[in-house]
Amino acid sequence: MRMRKLLTGMLFGAVLCLAAAFVQPGAALPVSAAERTVAIDSCLVSGANVEVSVSGAVPASDDGRYYLFSDEVYEDGAQGVVIATARAASRTGFAFPLNLNSAGNQISRKFMVMVKQGGRYVQVSNEHYITNPEAAATAAALRMDHGIKGILPTNIDGTLADLGIDQIAYNIYLGDIVGESDNPGWGTIHYGYDGQVWDFNGAAVARLDELVKLITAQGIQMNVTILNTPGASGADLIHPLSRDKSSIDCPCFAFNTAEAGGAKHLKAIAAFLGQRYNGASGNGQIDNWLIGNEVNARSECFYMSNTDLDFNASAYHKAFRIFYNGIRSMNASAHVYIPLDQEWGRKSNPGCFLSKEYLDVFNSYMLREGNVDWGLAFHPYNAPLNDPYAWKGQAIYVQKSVATPYITMQNISVLTDYMQQPSMLAPNGQVRSISISEIGYTSAFGEELQAASIVYAYMMAANNPHIDGFLLYRETDNSKEMLTNIIQGLCRPDGSHKMAYDYYKYIDTEQAAVYRDKASRIIGTDVGALVSGQVLLTR
Repeated sequence: MRMRKLLTGMLFGAVLCLAAAFVQPGAALPVSAAERTVAIDSCLVSGANVEVSVSGAVPASDDGRYYLFSDEVYEDGAQGVVIATARAASRTGFAFPLNLNSAGNQISRKFMVMVKQGGRYVQVSNEHYITNPEAAATAAALRMDHGIKGILPTNIDGTLADLGIDQIAYNIYLGDIVGESDNPGWGTIHYGYDGQVWDFNGAAVARLDELVKLITAQGIQMNVTILNTPGASGADLIHPLSRDKSSIDCPCFAFNTAEAGGAKHLKAIAAFLGQRYNGASGNGQIDNWLIGNEVNARSECFYMSNTDLDFNASAYHKAFRIFYNGIRSMNASAHVYIPLDQEWGRKSNPGCFLSKEYLDVFNSYMLREGNVDWGLAFHPYNAPLNDPYAWKGQAIYVQKSVATPYITMQNISVLTDYMQQPSMLAPNGQVRSISISEIGYTSAFGEELQAASIVYAYMMAANNPHIDGFLLYRETDNSKEMLTNIIQGLCRPDGSHKMAYDYYKYIDTEQAAVYRDKASRIIGTDVGALVSGQVLLTR
C-alpha cells in the first residue's frame, strides 16, 4: 500500500568438519575489506550439507589453517562459532551439516574465513550467505504466473472475477499474527523451529488461511507485503533504533537484526509463513513476498532513527537474507522482493533515502555477500501523487534519463534499462523479476483522466517484457486519502463503479481496442502510439 503519501558434488581437500562450538581465543583483529585476500566463491546447500569453496592469496598465519566462522546476522567476526577448518591453500573448501530446522540451523547464517595471527583470529574474507536455500525445500509450488493485471482488493467474492484479476496485493502485520490467540475459538499455534517453540495467533492465522485458500482456489496470484508492526508479543521484532516511535501509528518499522531474540523470531516467522503457504500444506499458496514497504522511505514508511544510508541498507539486507532464505527453504519457487518508491533522484522528505541510492547499496551487499535471485517491487506513482496525468508528467520531475528525479509509468523504461546492467542481473544472467506492486491514479480532477491514465499505465507495463506485475492501489477509495485528492479506487466508498472500473476490466480482453480508443480520445492522441513509441510527453 501507499503509506506515505518476499555447489556441485566436487570433493574438497583437507577438510575437517567441527562440531559448532563457541571460540575461546580473543576477538578477531579488525581488517578492512580491501585487505581481505581470500574470496568465498560459493556457499551452497548440497543434500544435507553446506559446501563452501574459497580461493585467493594465502595470508600468513600461526598454523597454516583456515577457520570458517558461522555468525548470526547480528554478530561480527569471531563472535560466532567455528563450523569447519581446512589447510590454508589458494583453493580449498569446507563442508558441514546444514541442520535445517534444528539447533545449529545454518540456512540464514553468514560465513567468513579467518586465520590465527599472534594467537588471535583475523578475518581474511568477506561475509557470505547460502545462496541456494531452495535446494533444501521440500515444496516447489507451480507458480500462478497467469498475467500481470492486479489490484489491492476490497472484496474477494465476485469483484476479482468480474475484473479479470490475475494478482492481488495483501498485507500481513507481524504484530497481529505472533503471540497467543486472541479468540477462545482458535487455539494458539505452537510452531517448532530451530529447537525452539514459537507462538502464533491461531485466530489471526485462521483468517489468513481462509483468505489465501479462497484466492488460491480462484487461480489468482498473491503478493504479500510483510509489515513489521508492534504487538503484544512482537516487541522483539522492532529494531532497537526504531523503538523510539514504535508507539505511534507508523505503517512499518525496521526489522530487528541487531539482537538475538529478534533475529531468531524473524527466522521462525519466515519459515512458518513460507511453509504454511507453500501450496503443499493445505492452506493455499503465496507466490510473492515483499519484505517491508518502501524501505528507502526511512522516516515515513520503514522507520529507523539512524539516518545513515549504509547502516539502514545493511540492517535491511540482513533482514532480507533471513526472509529470503527462510521462505525459499520452504518453497523453492517463491519470489522475494525489495519494495522501493518512485523518488529515484529527488527526495520529498529529507529524512528519506533516494530509491536509486538505496537500491545500489542493497545490491552491493548482495554482490559482496552472495548474489541471490531477489526481485524488485517498485511504486512508480505520479509526481506529485495527485497529478492525474499518467501520460504527461511535469518536465522538472519526469525525464527519460537515469538522472530523472522520479520514475513514473511514463519513464518506467529508465528503471527496467537500469536493471539490465550486468551488475544488476540475477545469478542466472537474466533480468530480475520486476513488479509494479503499487500504482494508482486519482479521480479528483475527473474520472475520465483516471480511466485514461490507467489504460496508458497498464499498456506501458504490458508492453515492457521485464515487468511481471501491475497492481492497482486500490479497488475502493480510502476516506483519509480523499482529503488530499488521492482518490485512486476503481469504486467509490459506497461500492459504485467509477468510469475506470470498466476500462480496467476490459483492457486485456477482446474489447480492449474499444477502451484504448476511448482513452485515446481523452488523451488527445493515440495511446498505442504513445506506448509503442515510448514518447515522453511533458508539461
